[in-house]
Amino acid sequence: MSRISRLDRSEVTPQMAALYDKAFAQRGNVPNMFRVMAHRPEIFATMQAHFGAVLNTGTVSTRLKELIIVRTSQVNVTPYCLASHTILAKGLGWTDEQLAHLAEWPSRDDITPAEKAALRLAETVTRDAHAVTDEQFAELRGFYSEGEIVELLCAIGLFNYFNRFNNALKMEPTKPGEGGCEAPTAQTAANN
Repeated sequence: MSRISRLDRSEVTPQMAALYDKAFAQRGNVPNMFRVMAHRPEIFATMQAHFGAVLNTGTVSTRLKELIIVRTSQVNVTPYCLASHTILAKGLGWTDEQLAHLAEWPSRDDITPAEKAALRLAETVTRDAHAVTDEQFAELRGFYSEGEIVELLCAIGLFNYFNRFNNALKMEPTKPGEGGCEAPTAQTAANN
């Protein structure tokens, strides 16, 4: 069980409830991590904005971002992030077999050299960011623009943050439909 309580929609401000509703509409649940972060609305709101910017903007595909998120979460052994992001990665075309054997990426023929460079970056930064060599950076520049390298590093960094947050709190994976709550109807509001 998580070490910190998860706030239900009825326990948050209307502004936070709108973020819950948005998450529920997009995912079919309100992730447990979001419901815990809601204890600090300012952090939750800015985290949501940053999360959206990292995953949904730029020119690096969401498909590749999800692959490096899964690998980062595998290296950090984070069941919480792996549960949701493995599903998201599968929805973007990665196979069960690719994801289950992702640690073997250097020898896989079904992962491109550009994807391998991104996976190498994810592993290196997750284990020791000081270990990124000039040679590794030159390899990245052969596939990605400076802005795209920033995108990759932001996805890796964001999930190292999320992985550590969720591991420290022993966050349980979110179940489908969890955290969602219908907004009060006019009749329910009149009865209160």
